[in-house]
Amino acid sequence: MATNVAHKLRTGLKPQAFVEGMTKNQEAYQKWSEAFTWTNEADREFFASLAHRDDLRCLILAADWCGDVIRNLPVVLHALKDTEMPVEIFVIEDHLDLMDEFLTMGGRAIPVVIFADTGGHVLAKWGPRPKHVQEVMIAFKQQNPDRNAPDYEEKIKVARAEMLEQYGEGTGYQAVIVSELRELLSSI
Repeated sequence: MATNVAHKLRTGLKPQAFVEGMTKNQEAYQKWSEAFTWTNEADREFFASLAHRDDLRCLILAADWCGDVIRNLPVVLHALKDTEMPVEIFVIEDHLDLMDEFLTMGGRAIPVVIFADTGGHVLAKWGPRPKHVQEVMIAFKQQNPDRNAPDYEEKIKVARAEMLEQYGEGTGYQAVIVSELRELLSSI
């Protein structure tokens, strides 16, 4: 990835400030956060082992109105906690310039978790949701390219319901996110 985010380093919110400043969905966010558990000790150890690396930074595009953020951000923050990696959150509406560098299939989908080096060079990104959930949206967009089609809104509601089904009832999706983040961080 050729993108550089050096101009954004040290300008975002600390995760605690983001959570404390939430005006929507804070209770749901806390519920998902409290539900987090490490299901694989090797994953926990991997993330803790990154604490010796001082070359990584994490920037996260998010907003408190987004269901994917409410479900997925707690997992990302728990996974990264023991890495001691600097993590900053950028509210999408205040950082459209950054958001527009990390579009998903041409759209503004969040959360986007960006890993960069100390010089701001982007090394990897994750998001906006686990791959198996995102596959539903990919299929939807391929089958419905015209946002102005008369049945677009009806069909996207069906796709969103299917994505919720893919997340499942419990917290199983959290282990998937941890695994995807581990795979991503292992490659940089």
